[in-house]
Amino acid sequence: MQRPIETNVSILSKVARDADPSNPEDLSIAQDLKDTLEAHRDGCVGMAANMIGEPVRIIAFVDEMLGGRITVLFNPRITASAGLYETSEGCLSLDGMTNVRRAERIEVDYMNRKGKNRHAIFDGFTAQIIQHEVDHCDGILV
Repeated sequence: MQRPIETNVSILSKVARDADPSNPEDLSIAQDLKDTLEAHRDGCVGMAANMIGEPVRIIAFVDEMLGGRITVLFNPRITASAGLYETSEGCLSLDGMTNVRRAERIEVDYMNRKGKNRHAIFDGFTAQIIQHEVDHCDGILV
């Protein structure tokens, strides 16, 4: 189900609660998030659940390393980063572009849909997308 993109700053600036992949409601939110990203794929490469009105720590992004497949992470937390650079980002929830500092390479702890703890390293544009979406989970708007 495609959901509307949230523009309510009070929802977007709220820190998201941890997700529970064993909870059918959180799995449904993850699927809705994936469907909504797919529907907006022509102008969007990542989304956080609070962007569809759900203050839960779930992100989805277009993973170029996997041929453009949409990847979903539950409870992503950036544990290490390297190679800071300046860039500009847009966001479906906000108008215009914002200058930000991002890391070229990040390490992320997260859970998959089956509730298994995972650790992964991302770099380049994929790392930038994940940092943007984790910011949303942390109540940070860019």
